[in-house]
Amino acid sequence: MTRIDAKFAELSAAGKKAFVAYVMAGDPDFDTSLEIVKGLPSAGVDVIELGLPFTDPMADGPTIQLAGQRALDGGMTLQKTLDLAAEFRKTDDTTPIVLMGYYNPIYSRGVDKFLIDAKTAGIDGLIVVDLPPEEDSELCIPAQKAGLNFIRLATPTTDDARLPRVLQNTSGFVYYVSITGITGAAEAEAGDVGPEVARIKAATDLPVIVGFGINTPDRAQTIASISDGAVVGSAIVSQIGAGKPVAEVLAFVKTLSDGAHRA
Repeated sequence: MTRIDAKFAELSAAGKKAFVAYVMAGDPDFDTSLEIVKGLPSAGVDVIELGLPFTDPMADGPTIQLAGQRALDGGMTLQKTLDLAAEFRKTDDTTPIVLMGYYNPIYSRGVDKFLIDAKTAGIDGLIVVDLPPEEDSELCIPAQKAGLNFIRLATPTTDDARLPRVLQNTSGFVYYVSITGITGAAEAEAGDVGPEVARIKAATDLPVIVGFGINTPDRAQTIASISDGAVVGSAIVSQIGAGKPVAEVLAFVKTLSDGAHRA
């Protein structure tokens, strides 16, 4: 059982919904990013999504693109991202970390080496948005064998014919993208999301977590109430990008987690 599996079992037993927070590793710099990540569990975050900076983030809107560029400009790399996770693990051995990004940096490092290093650093799961199920042998299956969850995205365009393929080999949870388009582009609407979450849950026993388009405590509560939890990324990254002090960023995160946990 991974930390992700254990966390969702714990939440389910308590009748609670999950709050997942996304931050870009190394934004605005390594030390500040580490301080923010270390503070997320106390701000009510159940699962941390740690963005892996990449030059061509096709699924991300301007907010997260700029965060990735700030991190890269500051010298952030895949190795430093793993170093950040390892530093976090020195004081927190329970909060799950999902590394979210694109395949190129992993491919460049070499899958076998990456999986060993990620596991050693304390990474629990992967979201690699540009690897479709047809490429499962590339990373998904090796990751699962290495003890890492491989989390797949389902979207509004994932129809009934495609859904079983998306769910195959998925573990940890299913990430439902609530909108068509990039991160931060529109708001998630409960009337659209609810039926889709129900459709996915009918096809899997995995938790279904909803992300994209959630930017306020009320919206986090609304979306979490019709799913197993909510993900917030761009709204948090915007606070970091605006240069807010770490304490203010974490206070904002706490309002969002409180919203999701009220569901």
